[in-house]
Amino acid sequence: MKRGLRPVHFAILALGFGFLYGPIALLVLYSFNASRLVTVWGGFSTRWYVSLLDNEALIASAWISLRVALASAGLATLLGTMAAFALVRFGRFRGRMMFSAMVYAPLVMPEVIIGLSLLLLFVGLGVDRGFWTVVAGHTTLGLCFVTVVVQARLARFDRSLEEAAMDLGATPAATFRRITMPLIAPGMIAGFLLAFTLSLDDFVIASFTSGPGSTTLPMRIYSSVRLGVTPEVNAVSTLMIGTVGLVLLIAAAVGQMRSTQGSV
Repeated sequence: MKRGLRPVHFAILALGFGFLYGPIALLVLYSFNASRLVTVWGGFSTRWYVSLLDNEALIASAWISLRVALASAGLATLLGTMAAFALVRFGRFRGRMMFSAMVYAPLVMPEVIIGLSLLLLFVGLGVDRGFWTVVAGHTTLGLCFVTVVVQARLARFDRSLEEAAMDLGATPAATFRRITMPLIAPGMIAGFLLAFTLSLDDFVIASFTSGPGSTTLPMRIYSSVRLGVTPEVNAVSTLMIGTVGLVLLIAAAVGQMRSTQGSV
């Protein structure tokens, strides 16, 4: 009976993947369309990728998105690693439950609520929205993901290695630099790449926290699509998909490396 159901399972799986990735594949295909009409195939061409070099607005937005992603991912990695150490190494300290809930809240909270809350915060404090407010919003989003990854690594960490290093005369700082940091580095790198990816393709939080001169690439794409889809939008979207896919592959490879080291 189970063998008879396998073709059905395969068909359902194929339909599911086709529904999810078919539109993406179609977008990538039509980014190489020679025709100016996005719904009419006019032959293979890379003219729209070349024309992106003359689109200063898209290039500026892409540069802003890259800077925001790097800054927010770096801050999220730093703060997330510190939060993971607090949750794993400090035991049951006072306020642990509230601290843990605050760290993991962005995992389950809708991005609209996060963006609106940050907007109200910045308006209440009189902070002008711009590059750093977007960085703050994306750091809030990426911090929880970094904490989860690094905490999982620390939970399997053999603390006898640190004790052996300190017994041999190493200071706590030297022990962290030479023992702890190299062993948790794969988890930190994986968390950084996840935070980078989340920041790079975020639209909701950026739309609430951005200001003049801080329009990210997803926001620029959305504003362009509202006026009609152009082949240039297909091209820049394809480049963005490729960048995010590459980062995810690197994160998966780093995660596999982390699992292999943990099993050893």
